[in-house]
Amino acid sequence: MSDTKEHIMKISLNLFLQKSFKEVTMQDIVKKTGMSKGAFYHYFESKEQFFLEVVNYFKSALVVDYSKLSKDSLYQFYHEYIKSLQDEIMYSFSPKADSNFNLNYYLLIFDAMKLFPSFREEMNTYFHDEQKFWEKIIHIAKDKGEITSSMPEQQIASIFIHMSDGVVMRSILKDVTEDTANTLLNLWDGLYTELRT
Repeated sequence: MSDTKEHIMKISLNLFLQKSFKEVTMQDIVKKTGMSKGAFYHYFESKEQFFLEVVNYFKSALVVDYSKLSKDSLYQFYHEYIKSLQDEIMYSFSPKADSNFNLNYYLLIFDAMKLFPSFREEMNTYFHDEQKFWEKIIHIAKDKGEITSSMPEQQIASIFIHMSDGVVMRSILKDVTEDTANTLLNLWDGLYTELRT
């Protein structure tokens, strides 16, 4: 992606995180990016196509590449998971991401699912793959004797995933996202300790 296009995407992402798709106008985009409408249409065919690209850009920063995470231990896996997510968010979004980022994250995703049915399918595929990656590392951890729980791998994976979803949602609602990673890590460490006994 060219620097100009990425600049447009980052600025516009902040707009879409402050307002819904319908509320953001072409005038808003042109004004915030400092580009003319002609320059905008050089990169994007329509507002809808542009919005989908912004959402995909946003999603790519929030989707963890599980294949790059350690498979040596469950403990190392989930610690790398959190680090990877933190690094990607800091790189892709401004460090001053405020509560608009937090709450409107869900609104952005819901807008995309309404406008683009294929986006919902992509998210469902990601959720399925996410579950399978967690199950795989949990299976490895059981085989190595790292964890001894008799709970099924699918159930353990779901607990890790749903803990993450719950911590993020609660942090957003309480507007205390600076603590989200530590809160999640503490909960996962507690679960991990229980799985070892």
